Amino acid sequence: MMNKICIIGVGLIGGSLAQAMIRTKHAKHVVGFGRDSQRLQTAQKSGVITDYTTDVKDAVNGANMVVIATPVGSFESILKSIQPHVDASMVITDVGSTKTSVIKVAESVFGSLPSHFVPAHPIAGKEKSGFEASDGDLFVGRKVIITPTESSSAEAVEAVKSVWQATGATVDMMSAASHDELLAMTSHLPHMLAFSIMNYLISQHPSASLYAAGGFRDFSRIASGDPIMWRDICLNNNEAIVKHIKGYRDTLDNLIDVIEDENTTAIEALFRDAKNTRDQWLV
Repeated sequence: MMNKICIIGVGLIGGSLAQAMIRTKHAKHVVGFGRDSQRLQTAQKSGVITDYTTDVKDAVNGANMVVIATPVGSFESILKSIQPHVDASMVITDVGSTKTSVIKVAESVFGSLPSHFVPAHPIAGKEKSGFEASDGDLFVGRKVIITPTESSSAEAVEAVKSVWQATGATVDMMSAASHDELLAMTSHLPHMLAFSIMNYLISQHPSASLYAAGGFRDFSRIASGDPIMWRDICLNNNEAIVKHIKGYRDTLDNLIDVIEDENTTAIEALFRDAKNTRDQWLV
């Protein structure tokens, strides 16, 4: 058991991790840090965290681990704020959806990558945000990707791995570049499509959503994601995201061609291949 874990950003992911730490008794003190003391107090009263503070020095002082759970665009300012108060005994990790940019920011702030810095990303979430939507079981059966740097110590990596395994997650290791490429396809691209199709729908017919059935509701659900978080993801993984948007655009062009040509065989083959792939994935 850790004595103290500091969660910077008690939102959906930070709050869910905090609850999991309390539920599993993996940490004695789960301290939430943020700027809004009223929300932090409410989170504490709700049992999401055990303690809270708006003073960054108090937040990290004596912590065994500091977890940054804010949008990736805020990482530079956060790392600068905690830098004077952390030492090599404190493992620093995060839950950001992009990893290469996070590592570059850490190297810039610290001058060189600390041995106690271990980036990570839980592949879990909801379309809702805020600690009110947090759930201590959110990570059960989910994947967490850890992307150690060349400087990350084995002890620090093991500490981060242990925390996520305690939540019920399965931990995988990969490089930051591999993570960003993979997530651009499996997470970032689908969100871009969901946001885009909602905007397209409204631009074509403001009342169209009133006549959308359950399939559209399911498809567009992730368009309810936090705009700030997704703005930051776009800016921090832009090359991979743009590459896959362009690749998907090519598949749409192909679909246009076969529909315009009334190519029954090709249309059916496209849909059958997609159905078979998804059915196998769900097994």
